[in-house]
Amino acid sequence: MTPELLDRARAVLRTTPVVDGHNDLPWAMRAQAGYDLDAVDLTADQSHRLHTDFGRLRAGGVGAQFWSVYVPAELSGDGAVSATLEQVDFVKEMTARHPEHLRLALTADEVEAARAEGRIASLMGAEGGHSINSSLATLRALYELGVRYLTLTHNSNVPWADSATDEPVHGGLSAFGEEVVREMNRLGMLVDLSHVSADTMRDALRVSEAPVVFSHSSARAVCDHPRNVPDDVLAQLPANGGVAMVTFVPKFVLPAAIEWTLAADANMRAEGLHPLETTPGAMAVQRAYEAAHPRPVATAETVADHLDHMREVAGVDHIGIGGDYDGTAFTPSGLEDVSGYPVLVAELLRRGWSEVDLAKLTWHNALRVLRGAETVATRLRAERRPSTATREQLDGA
Repeated sequence: MTPELLDRARAVLRTTPVVDGHNDLPWAMRAQAGYDLDAVDLTADQSHRLHTDFGRLRAGGVGAQFWSVYVPAELSGDGAVSATLEQVDFVKEMTARHPEHLRLALTADEVEAARAEGRIASLMGAEGGHSINSSLATLRALYELGVRYLTLTHNSNVPWADSATDEPVHGGLSAFGEEVVREMNRLGMLVDLSHVSADTMRDALRVSEAPVVFSHSSARAVCDHPRNVPDDVLAQLPANGGVAMVTFVPKFVLPAAIEWTLAADANMRAEGLHPLETTPGAMAVQRAYEAAHPRPVATAETVADHLDHMREVAGVDHIGIGGDYDGTAFTPSGLEDVSGYPVLVAELLRRGWSEVDLAKLTWHNALRVLRGAETVATRLRAERRPSTATREQLDGA
Protein backbone atom coordinates (compact mmCIF):
# COMPACT_ATOMS: atom_id res chain seq x y z
CA MET A 1 0.00 0.00 0.00
CA THR A 2 1.44 3.38 -0.97
CA PRO A 3 2.16 6.02 1.67
CA GLU A 4 -0.10 8.43 -0.24
CA LEU A 5 -3.11 6.11 0.02
CA LEU A 6 -2.45 5.47 3.70
CA ASP A 7 -2.26 9.22 4.34
CA ARG A 8 -5.60 9.70 2.57
CA ALA A 9 -7.11 6.83 4.57
CA ARG A 10 -5.98 8.34 7.86
CA ALA A 11 -7.43 11.69 6.80
CA VAL A 12 -10.82 10.02 6.17
CA LEU A 13 -10.69 8.37 9.58
CA ARG A 14 -9.84 11.62 11.35
CA THR A 15 -13.15 13.03 10.11
CA THR A 16 -15.31 9.92 10.17
CA PRO A 17 -13.64 7.28 12.36
CA VAL A 18 -14.55 3.61 12.55
CA VAL A 19 -17.58 2.43 14.48
CA ASP A 20 -16.50 -1.17 14.99
CA GLY A 21 -19.31 -3.61 15.69
CA HIS A 22 -17.49 -6.28 17.66
CA ASN A 23 -14.38 -6.59 19.84
CA ASP A 24 -13.87 -9.40 22.38
CA LEU A 25 -11.37 -7.63 24.64
CA PRO A 26 -13.59 -8.15 27.74
CA TRP A 27 -13.45 -11.94 27.45
CA ALA A 28 -9.73 -11.85 26.64
CA MET A 29 -9.17 -9.84 29.80
CA ARG A 30 -11.20 -12.36 31.78
CA ALA A 31 -9.23 -15.28 30.38
CA GLN A 32 -5.79 -13.68 30.63
CA ALA A 33 -5.99 -11.52 33.74
CA GLY A 34 -9.23 -12.15 35.61
CA TYR A 35 -10.34 -8.65 34.57
CA ASP A 36 -7.39 -7.09 36.45
CA LEU A 37 -6.65 -3.76 34.76
CA ASP A 38 -3.55 -3.38 36.90
CA ALA A 39 -2.13 -6.63 35.54
CA VAL A 40 -2.75 -5.59 31.92
CA ASP A 41 -2.18 -1.88 31.33
CA LEU A 42 -4.24 -0.99 28.26
CA THR A 43 -2.52 2.40 28.02
CA ALA A 44 0.68 0.51 27.12
CA ASP A 45 1.49 -1.60 24.08
CA GLN A 46 -0.09 -5.03 24.59
CA SER A 47 0.68 -6.40 21.12
CA HIS A 48 2.44 -9.41 22.66
CA ARG A 49 -0.81 -10.68 24.13
CA LEU A 50 -3.82 -8.76 22.74
CA HIS A 51 -5.11 -7.27 19.49
CA THR A 52 -6.35 -4.22 21.40
CA ASP A 53 -4.98 -1.38 23.51
CA PHE A 54 -5.76 2.31 23.54
CA GLY A 55 -2.71 3.37 21.55
CA ARG A 56 -3.53 1.00 18.71
CA LEU A 57 -7.22 1.97 18.77
CA ARG A 58 -6.11 5.57 18.27
CA ALA A 59 -3.67 4.58 15.52
CA GLY A 60 -6.45 2.63 13.79
CA GLY A 61 -8.83 5.57 13.71
CA VAL A 62 -11.47 3.92 15.90
CA GLY A 63 -14.08 6.40 17.14
CA ALA A 64 -16.63 4.01 18.62
CA GLN A 65 -16.30 0.42 19.76
CA PHE A 66 -19.00 -2.11 20.56
CA TRP A 67 -17.35 -4.27 23.23
CA SER A 68 -18.76 -7.78 23.14
CA VAL A 69 -19.95 -8.82 26.60
CA TYR A 70 -19.71 -12.40 25.38
CA VAL A 71 -19.94 -15.59 27.38
CA PRO A 72 -19.50 -19.03 25.78
CA ALA A 73 -22.52 -21.17 24.99
CA GLU A 74 -21.15 -23.83 27.34
CA LEU A 75 -22.46 -21.55 30.10
CA SER A 76 -26.22 -21.64 30.47
CA GLY A 77 -29.02 -20.59 32.78
CA ASP A 78 -28.15 -18.30 35.66
CA GLY A 79 -24.44 -19.05 35.13
CA ALA A 80 -24.57 -17.42 31.71
CA VAL A 81 -26.45 -14.43 33.11
CA SER A 82 -23.93 -13.95 35.95
CA ALA A 83 -20.96 -14.19 33.58
CA THR A 84 -22.57 -11.64 31.26
CA LEU A 85 -23.00 -9.25 34.20
CA GLU A 86 -19.32 -9.68 35.00
CA GLN A 87 -18.49 -8.73 31.42
CA VAL A 88 -20.68 -5.63 31.65
CA ASP A 89 -19.03 -4.73 34.94
CA PHE A 90 -15.59 -4.96 33.33
CA VAL A 91 -16.50 -2.68 30.42
CA LYS A 92 -17.90 -0.09 32.83
CA GLU A 93 -14.81 -0.28 35.04
CA MET A 94 -12.46 -0.02 32.04
CA THR A 95 -14.38 2.99 30.74
CA ALA A 96 -14.52 4.71 34.13
CA ARG A 97 -10.81 4.13 34.76
CA HIS A 98 -9.73 5.61 31.42
CA PRO A 99 -11.85 8.71 30.75
CA GLU A 100 -8.98 10.19 28.76
CA HIS A 101 -9.62 7.52 26.12
CA LEU A 102 -13.17 6.19 26.58
CA ARG A 103 -16.66 7.53 27.15
CA LEU A 104 -19.61 5.24 27.87
CA ALA A 105 -22.21 5.76 25.14
CA LEU A 106 -25.83 4.59 25.34
CA THR A 107 -27.27 6.59 22.44
CA ALA A 108 -26.24 7.82 19.00
CA ASP A 109 -26.01 11.37 20.37
CA GLU A 110 -23.60 10.16 23.07
CA VAL A 111 -21.46 8.49 20.39
CA GLU A 112 -21.29 11.81 18.55
CA ALA A 113 -20.45 13.61 21.80
CA ALA A 114 -17.57 11.23 22.48
CA ARG A 115 -16.12 11.96 19.04
CA ALA A 116 -16.45 15.71 19.63
CA GLU A 117 -14.50 15.29 22.89
CA GLY A 118 -11.76 13.28 21.20
CA ARG A 119 -12.73 10.11 23.08
CA ILE A 120 -13.68 6.65 21.85
CA ALA A 121 -17.36 5.87 22.40
CA SER A 122 -17.62 2.72 24.49
CA LEU A 123 -20.72 0.62 23.73
CA MET A 124 -21.75 -2.93 24.67
CA GLY A 125 -23.32 -5.83 22.81
CA ALA A 126 -24.25 -9.19 24.37
CA GLU A 127 -23.22 -12.10 22.17
CA GLY A 128 -25.73 -14.92 22.40
CA GLY A 129 -29.32 -15.28 23.54
CA HIS A 130 -28.21 -17.68 26.26
CA SER A 131 -27.20 -14.51 28.14
CA ILE A 132 -30.86 -13.75 28.92
CA ASN A 133 -31.84 -17.29 30.01
CA SER A 134 -35.15 -17.08 28.07
CA SER A 135 -36.25 -14.16 30.26
CA LEU A 136 -37.57 -10.90 28.84
CA ALA A 137 -37.06 -9.27 32.24
CA THR A 138 -33.37 -10.20 32.06
CA LEU A 139 -33.26 -8.72 28.55
CA ARG A 140 -34.66 -5.47 29.95
CA ALA A 141 -32.13 -5.51 32.80
CA LEU A 142 -29.25 -5.80 30.33
CA TYR A 143 -30.64 -2.86 28.40
CA GLU A 144 -30.82 -0.79 31.60
CA LEU A 145 -27.18 -1.68 32.27
CA GLY A 146 -26.23 -0.26 28.87
CA VAL A 147 -26.23 -3.25 26.50
CA ARG A 148 -27.30 -1.96 23.10
CA TYR A 149 -27.40 -5.11 20.99
CA LEU A 150 -28.09 -8.78 21.57
CA THR A 151 -26.72 -11.37 19.16
CA LEU A 152 -29.62 -13.82 19.11
CA THR A 153 -27.36 -16.90 19.23
CA HIS A 154 -23.70 -17.74 19.42
CA ASN A 155 -22.33 -21.00 18.02
CA SER A 156 -25.14 -23.14 19.48
CA ASN A 157 -28.91 -22.93 19.28
CA VAL A 158 -30.79 -21.28 22.10
CA PRO A 159 -34.22 -22.57 23.17
CA TRP A 160 -35.92 -20.06 20.87
CA ALA A 161 -33.56 -19.51 17.88
CA ASP A 162 -31.36 -21.54 15.54
CA SER A 163 -27.63 -20.86 15.21
CA ALA A 164 -25.71 -20.92 11.93
CA THR A 165 -23.36 -23.57 13.31
CA ASP A 166 -25.77 -26.00 14.97
CA GLU A 167 -28.40 -28.42 13.73
CA PRO A 168 -31.67 -26.55 13.13
CA VAL A 169 -34.46 -27.16 15.62
CA HIS A 170 -36.90 -24.27 15.23
CA GLY A 171 -36.59 -23.52 11.52
CA GLY A 172 -35.50 -20.00 12.51
CA LEU A 173 -37.21 -18.23 15.42
CA SER A 174 -39.77 -19.85 17.68
CA ALA A 175 -42.83 -17.87 18.77
CA PHE A 176 -40.94 -16.78 21.89
CA GLY A 177 -37.98 -15.83 19.71
CA GLU A 178 -40.22 -13.51 17.75
CA GLU A 179 -41.37 -11.98 21.05
CA VAL A 180 -37.72 -11.40 21.99
CA VAL A 181 -37.26 -9.44 18.77
CA ARG A 182 -40.41 -7.39 19.41
CA GLU A 183 -39.30 -6.58 22.95
CA MET A 184 -35.84 -5.58 21.70
CA ASN A 185 -37.53 -3.22 19.25
CA ARG A 186 -39.58 -1.72 22.11
CA LEU A 187 -36.45 -1.20 24.19
CA GLY A 188 -34.27 0.20 21.42
CA MET A 189 -31.82 -2.71 21.59
CA LEU A 190 -30.41 -3.66 18.20
CA VAL A 191 -31.22 -7.16 16.91
CA ASP A 192 -27.83 -8.63 15.96
CA LEU A 193 -28.04 -11.41 13.36
CA SER A 194 -24.41 -12.50 13.26
CA HIS A 195 -24.05 -16.18 14.25
CA VAL A 196 -27.70 -17.04 13.53
CA SER A 197 -28.97 -19.39 10.84
CA ALA A 198 -30.18 -17.96 7.54
CA ASP A 199 -33.76 -18.85 8.50
CA THR A 200 -33.37 -17.00 11.79
CA MET A 201 -32.10 -14.00 9.82
CA ARG A 202 -35.15 -14.12 7.58
CA ASP A 203 -37.58 -14.51 10.49
CA ALA A 204 -36.00 -11.62 12.38
CA LEU A 205 -36.18 -9.36 9.34
CA ARG A 206 -39.83 -10.26 8.94
CA VAL A 207 -40.65 -9.46 12.57
CA SER A 208 -38.39 -6.51 13.36
CA GLU A 209 -39.82 -3.02 13.07
CA ALA A 210 -36.36 -1.50 13.65
CA PRO A 211 -33.13 -1.72 11.66
CA VAL A 212 -31.10 -4.84 12.40
CA VAL A 213 -27.34 -5.25 12.53
CA PHE A 214 -24.88 -7.98 11.63
CA SER A 215 -22.12 -7.02 14.07
CA HIS A 216 -19.42 -9.23 12.51
CA SER A 217 -20.35 -11.20 9.39
CA SER A 218 -19.17 -11.30 5.79
CA ALA A 219 -20.67 -12.33 2.44
CA ARG A 220 -21.62 -15.97 1.92
CA ALA A 221 -21.44 -15.61 -1.86
CA VAL A 222 -17.73 -14.75 -1.55
CA CYS A 223 -16.87 -17.31 1.15
CA ASP A 224 -19.39 -20.11 1.62
CA HIS A 225 -19.34 -20.36 5.41
CA PRO A 226 -22.61 -20.62 7.38
CA ARG A 227 -21.51 -17.66 9.56
CA ASN A 228 -21.81 -15.36 6.56
CA VAL A 229 -24.84 -13.58 5.13
CA PRO A 230 -26.62 -14.96 2.03
CA ASP A 231 -27.37 -12.56 -0.80
CA ASP A 232 -31.15 -12.79 -0.38
CA VAL A 233 -30.74 -11.53 3.20
CA LEU A 234 -28.32 -8.77 2.21
CA ALA A 235 -30.84 -7.67 -0.40
CA GLN A 236 -33.47 -7.14 2.33
CA LEU A 237 -31.36 -4.65 4.28
CA PRO A 238 -32.38 -1.53 2.32
CA ALA A 239 -36.06 -2.08 3.16
CA ASN A 240 -35.20 -2.77 6.81
CA GLY A 241 -32.62 0.01 7.10
CA GLY A 242 -30.05 -2.25 8.75
CA VAL A 243 -26.32 -2.71 8.33
CA ALA A 244 -24.04 -5.73 7.77
CA MET A 245 -20.59 -5.20 9.31
CA VAL A 246 -17.84 -7.15 7.56
CA THR A 247 -15.62 -9.28 9.79
CA PHE A 248 -11.92 -10.03 9.39
CA VAL A 249 -11.83 -13.63 10.70
CA PRO A 250 -9.87 -15.55 8.04
CA LYS A 251 -12.12 -18.63 8.01
CA PHE A 252 -15.11 -16.36 7.28
CA VAL A 253 -13.48 -14.40 4.47
CA LEU A 254 -11.04 -16.78 2.73
CA PRO A 255 -12.45 -20.07 1.36
CA ALA A 256 -9.06 -21.79 1.57
CA ALA A 257 -8.93 -21.08 5.31
CA ILE A 258 -12.08 -23.05 6.13
CA GLU A 259 -10.62 -26.56 5.94
CA TRP A 260 -7.37 -25.47 7.55
CA THR A 261 -9.27 -23.99 10.50
CA LEU A 262 -11.32 -27.15 10.99
CA ALA A 263 -8.07 -29.11 11.33
CA ALA A 264 -6.53 -26.51 13.64
CA ASP A 265 -9.67 -26.56 15.82
CA ALA A 266 -9.45 -30.35 16.05
CA ASN A 267 -5.82 -30.00 17.16
CA MET A 268 -6.84 -27.55 19.88
CA ARG A 269 -9.49 -29.93 21.19
CA ALA A 270 -6.95 -32.76 21.19
CA GLU A 271 -4.80 -30.58 23.46
CA GLY A 272 -7.76 -30.04 25.80
CA LEU A 273 -8.32 -26.45 24.67
CA HIS A 274 -11.34 -24.60 23.32
CA PRO A 275 -10.76 -23.59 19.67
CA LEU A 276 -11.66 -19.97 20.46
CA GLU A 277 -9.23 -19.67 23.39
CA THR A 278 -6.62 -16.94 22.89
CA THR A 279 -4.60 -17.20 26.11
CA PRO A 280 -0.81 -17.25 25.62
CA GLY A 281 -0.73 -21.03 26.16
CA ALA A 282 -3.49 -21.61 23.62
CA MET A 283 -1.81 -19.33 21.11
CA ALA A 284 1.43 -21.27 21.53
CA VAL A 285 -0.45 -24.42 20.51
CA GLN A 286 -1.94 -22.58 17.52
CA ARG A 287 1.44 -21.23 16.42
CA ALA A 288 3.06 -24.64 16.66
CA TYR A 289 0.30 -26.12 14.50
CA GLU A 290 0.66 -23.26 12.03
CA ALA A 291 4.42 -23.83 11.81
CA ALA A 292 3.87 -27.48 10.92
CA HIS A 293 0.89 -26.79 8.65
CA PRO A 294 1.20 -23.34 7.01
CA ARG A 295 -2.16 -21.64 6.91
CA PRO A 296 -3.76 -19.82 3.99
CA VAL A 297 -3.39 -16.12 4.75
CA ALA A 298 -6.19 -13.63 4.21
CA THR A 299 -5.32 -10.00 3.45
CA ALA A 300 -6.96 -6.59 3.43
CA GLU A 301 -7.74 -7.29 -0.22
CA THR A 302 -9.68 -10.41 0.83
CA VAL A 303 -11.85 -8.34 3.17
CA ALA A 304 -12.29 -5.65 0.51
CA ASP A 305 -13.64 -8.31 -1.88
CA HIS A 306 -16.43 -8.96 0.62
CA LEU A 307 -17.19 -5.27 1.00
CA ASP A 308 -17.33 -4.82 -2.78
CA HIS A 309 -19.86 -7.64 -2.99
CA MET A 310 -21.91 -6.50 0.02
CA ARG A 311 -22.03 -3.00 -1.42
CA GLU A 312 -23.26 -4.34 -4.76
CA VAL A 313 -26.06 -6.39 -3.18
CA ALA A 314 -27.13 -4.33 -0.15
CA GLY A 315 -25.96 -0.86 -1.14
CA VAL A 316 -23.32 1.39 0.35
CA ASP A 317 -25.77 2.65 3.00
CA HIS A 318 -26.05 -0.81 4.56
CA ILE A 319 -22.49 -1.96 5.23
CA GLY A 320 -20.03 -1.42 8.06
CA ILE A 321 -17.05 -2.95 9.88
CA GLY A 322 -16.91 -5.45 12.76
CA GLY A 323 -13.39 -6.84 13.02
CA ASP A 324 -13.83 -9.42 15.83
CA TYR A 325 -10.45 -8.56 17.30
CA ASP A 326 -9.43 -10.52 20.41
CA GLY A 327 -12.09 -13.06 19.50
CA THR A 328 -10.03 -14.91 16.90
CA ALA A 329 -6.63 -16.56 16.98
CA PHE A 330 -5.67 -15.39 13.49
CA THR A 331 -6.15 -12.15 11.57
CA PRO A 332 -5.48 -11.10 7.97
CA SER A 333 -2.11 -9.80 6.83
CA GLY A 334 -2.21 -6.02 7.13
CA LEU A 335 -5.10 -6.18 9.58
CA GLU A 336 -3.22 -7.85 12.42
CA ASP A 337 -4.78 -5.72 15.17
CA VAL A 338 -6.98 -2.68 15.78
CA SER A 339 -4.37 -0.35 14.29
CA GLY A 340 -5.01 -1.83 10.84
CA TYR A 341 -8.22 -0.10 9.75
CA PRO A 342 -6.35 2.52 7.64
CA VAL A 343 -4.93 -0.33 5.54
CA LEU A 344 -8.45 -1.50 4.66
CA VAL A 345 -9.64 2.04 3.93
CA ALA A 346 -6.56 2.59 1.74
CA GLU A 347 -7.34 -0.58 -0.20
CA LEU A 348 -10.88 0.64 -0.81
CA LEU A 349 -9.55 4.02 -1.96
CA ARG A 350 -7.28 2.15 -4.38
CA ARG A 351 -10.39 0.42 -5.75
CA GLY A 352 -12.09 3.73 -6.39
CA TRP A 353 -14.35 4.10 -3.36
CA SER A 354 -15.16 7.75 -2.77
CA GLU A 355 -14.47 9.45 0.55
CA VAL A 356 -18.23 10.04 0.90
CA ASP A 357 -18.93 6.31 0.59
CA LEU A 358 -16.08 5.45 2.97
CA ALA A 359 -17.55 7.82 5.54
CA LYS A 360 -20.81 5.87 5.34
CA LEU A 361 -18.97 2.59 5.79
CA THR A 362 -16.92 3.69 8.78
CA TRP A 363 -19.26 6.01 10.68
CA HIS A 364 -22.56 7.22 9.27
CA ASN A 365 -24.31 3.89 8.62
CA ALA A 366 -23.82 2.61 12.15
CA LEU A 367 -25.00 5.90 13.65
CA ARG A 368 -28.09 5.88 11.43
CA VAL A 369 -29.00 2.37 12.60
CA LEU A 370 -28.57 3.34 16.26
CA ARG A 371 -30.81 6.35 15.78
CA GLY A 372 -33.32 4.28 13.86
CA ALA A 373 -33.65 1.82 16.73
CA GLU A 374 -34.08 4.71 19.17
CA THR A 375 -36.83 6.27 17.04
CA VAL A 376 -38.75 3.00 16.75
CA ALA A 377 -38.43 2.44 20.50
CA THR A 378 -39.88 5.86 21.28
CA ARG A 379 -42.97 4.99 19.25
CA LEU A 380 -43.35 1.43 20.55
CA ARG A 381 -42.96 2.38 24.21
CA ALA A 382 -45.91 4.73 23.78
CA GLU A 383 -47.96 1.94 22.20
CA ARG A 384 -47.33 -1.08 24.42
CA ARG A 385 -46.13 -2.15 27.83
CA PRO A 386 -43.18 -4.44 28.55
CA SER A 387 -43.94 -8.02 27.53
CA THR A 388 -44.47 -10.55 30.34
CA ALA A 389 -44.64 -13.52 27.96
CA THR A 390 -42.67 -16.66 28.81
CA ARG A 391 -41.19 -19.29 26.57
CA GLU A 392 -43.48 -21.89 28.13
CA GLN A 393 -46.54 -19.81 27.28
CA LEU A 394 -45.55 -19.20 23.65
CA ASP A 395 -43.59 -22.33 22.72
CA GLY A 396 -45.06 -24.94 25.07
CA ALA A 397 -43.19 -27.13 27.53
